[in-house]
Amino acid sequence: MNPFTILAVGFLLGLKHATDADHVAAVTTIVSRARKLTSAAMIGISWGIGHTMMIIVVGIAIILFHVSIPAKLQLSFEFVVAIALVVLGILNLTGIMQKLLGAFSGVHSHFHQHDRMHIHVHHHDASLHEKSRRHEAVAEFITQHGVFQLLRPLIVGLIHGLAGSAAVALLVLGSISDQNLALLYLCIFGIGTIMGMMLITTILGGVIITGSRKFERFDRVVTVLSGIISVIYGLYFGYHIGIVEGLFTTP
Repeated sequence: MNPFTILAVGFLLGLKHATDADHVAAVTTIVSRARKLTSAAMIGISWGIGHTMMIIVVGIAIILFHVSIPAKLQLSFEFVVAIALVVLGILNLTGIMQKLLGAFSGVHSHFHQHDRMHIHVHHHDASLHEKSRRHEAVAEFITQHGVFQLLRPLIVGLIHGLAGSAAVALLVLGSISDQNLALLYLCIFGIGTIMGMMLITTILGGVIITGSRKFERFDRVVTVLSGIISVIYGLYFGYHIGIVEGLFTTP
């Protein structure tokens, strides 16, 4: 294939990579509390950036320095993803995540007598009001939700990138002989992943926002369901990695 075709394939594979079940399960638990499409999109972008950063770091280590990642270590990384899914689900189900958001981001939720939850934003840092037009979306997100809410999907993306990045980089090594083209492929793949996840979280956010306007407690139902799905899939994924793939059953 010529370089253009290789890069085009990388972009399309990045878009597809964002739709992996473990990726969608993770971001759904995070985006379930989004109240604006821009907020939902920012969550997807943040996850995608974290994922891409790890892919590029591991990719450089493998492509340029010929670092070899043992299969056992790769399985261990994937098992960490399973643990992260279970933890995210439990945090959603128990409401601990909302308390963490209030403690670290300056966002507090209050229950009123009419039995509906409203999010009230309290600005504890005056500097967050100084927003430039170029970074208006990011600044608005941080002002409303805090840095913690933006870092959470970034960290989850880093974890997912660590789990899947070695396989991606090895696939590149097997099909691209030019190192510069291989590195560019990883970057294009990452851009595709970022855009794909942004589309996914925006669509999820749109569904949640629309449903919340039409049905009482819709957002709470989505939060609980996403938590349950995340826990169940995390346990299944952990079992598959630990037992079926042999992380804990093979020497």
